[in-house]
Amino acid sequence: MEGRITLSDRLKAVANMVTRNHRVVDVGCDHGYVPIYLVQRGISPEVIAMDIKEGPLQRAREHVDRAELGAYIALRRSDGLSAYKPGEADTLICAGMGGRLMRKILEAEPQKTEDFKEIILQPQSEIPVFRKFLKDRGYAVCQEDMVWEDGKFYPVIKAVQGDMGPLPYEEEICYRFGPVLLQKKNPTLIMYLKKEWESSLKLKAELSAAGESSRAQQRLWELEKDIAALKKAAKICDCRLI
Repeated sequence: MEGRITLSDRLKAVANMVTRNHRVVDVGCDHGYVPIYLVQRGISPEVIAMDIKEGPLQRAREHVDRAELGAYIALRRSDGLSAYKPGEADTLICAGMGGRLMRKILEAEPQKTEDFKEIILQPQSEIPVFRKFLKDRGYAVCQEDMVWEDGKFYPVIKAVQGDMGPLPYEEEICYRFGPVLLQKKNPTLIMYLKKEWESSLKLKAELSAAGESSRAQQRLWELEKDIAALKKAAKICDCRLI
């Protein structure tokens, strides 16, 4: 049996949000690292690892066999939750895919997604739209984190069924930056705000020098909205952008 697996910061942030002793289903398990981590550390007694492609599933199977955890980790080829039966798990993990695909998985079989006690998500695109989707579907965001890895920011969202009540700040600000990240003044979120501020100012200078074309003016107007949102988020987090 090999030693304990080590996860990247991005995947560790996902795994560490799982409630201890919850059974887990990991959709899009890729190499199976998260399921192995959860079982090896006693976080989860059993995990269902699923992927739509046979290649990643075969790699996951090899890693599970090498770790001698076949009795605790079941592997299934599945398009989203198609191979999952309600009641088999308490926690759903979806990580490493775009927000649109993640939304498609959650919407495809609502009777299955509503069966979970918690869902842990790491959307890699369309994040503000995805946060709004969660609220519209009756999910309450109870925990958030953000990780900086390999030159990219990764938000992690933990949600449960239930009304989260009114958002703590303006909708646009909450959906873009994350209500819990803002409330906790998350250090990685603050790093993100500063990087976005620098990029926005640089782009604003370039657009201002580009002339009076309608396209440049439209982009400049959009950029001013982005800058205003960054200022509001920075004020909430009590941080200076310059």
